[in-house]
Amino acid sequence: MTVVNTKPIKIAVVGDVHDQWENDDALALKSLAVDLVLFVGDFGNEAVEVVRRIASLNIPKAAVFGNHDAWYTATEWGRKKCPYNRKTEDWVQEQLDIMGEDHVGYGKRDFPQLQLTVVGSRPFSWGGPEWKYNEFYQERFGVNGFEASTQRMIKAVQTSNFDRVLFLGHNGPTGLGEAAEAPCGKDWNPIGGDFGDPDFAEAIAKSRSLGKTIPLVAFGHMHHTLRHTKAYPRQRLVTSTEGTVYLNAACVSRIRETSQGKQRNFSIVTLDAQQVSEVSLVWVGEDFQIVEAELLYSASVLLAQS
Repeated sequence: MTVVNTKPIKIAVVGDVHDQWENDDALALKSLAVDLVLFVGDFGNEAVEVVRRIASLNIPKAAVFGNHDAWYTATEWGRKKCPYNRKTEDWVQEQLDIMGEDHVGYGKRDFPQLQLTVVGSRPFSWGGPEWKYNEFYQERFGVNGFEASTQRMIKAVQTSNFDRVLFLGHNGPTGLGEAAEAPCGKDWNPIGGDFGDPDFAEAIAKSRSLGKTIPLVAFGHMHHTLRHTKAYPRQRLVTSTEGTVYLNAACVSRIRETSQGKQRNFSIVTLDAQQVSEVSLVWVGEDFQIVEAELLYSASVLLAQS
């Protein structure tokens, strides 16, 4: 479907939550007057109640789940620490059921009022160049490797009702840099290397060949605060030659205590027709006003400089 002229769309991308979601977050999003909210996952360690609160948010939204959302299920060491009886309970499936159609991992959601489709990458991703946790992915999704994983994403793209597609992942795709501070860079020993998801990168490339326009790829997982240095943060954003903005929204902790009270962060993306026009990381105070904003990208500034 061809995109017709529309007014700019305001999108909030919520980075890794890690149990930090309060009623005031919903009020903050209302105050920010966003049209769409994207959640990159890691709500908590199979944090069913956190997911339940987020699922009740009455704003158009899409979400994927992260590695922490299968913390006690996907790995052998996690299963040994599981706080519930896995024979009678399945918190991973419970989270999926609660999120319902808003979960786009290995799927998509069309937003006719915004004339775009959000497609999700591999849910519960740990990241990296090796295929891991095959039993988990085979059992849950019938996927047994990167190629099959890519095909699941492409199938979702092929069923999208709009040519304007936003990709949403927990971990980002490969190809965004080898440095430790790159958006998906490996910042633990041995330092350096691209820890992005190769199946995600392949799905994005194939989607372009299908004629889809991809203004935004949003993800998290790799926190902005680096493990090997506090001198500078992780690179949060890169752009491609095709005009796609790749945004790492994982500013953790996403709620901070200050002398003025609690402040919570959101990445705010303005989508103007076929491209992203601006991205900022904002902190919202207890009066639900923006108290700090860091401009990460501006198409108009780049145009003026060219």
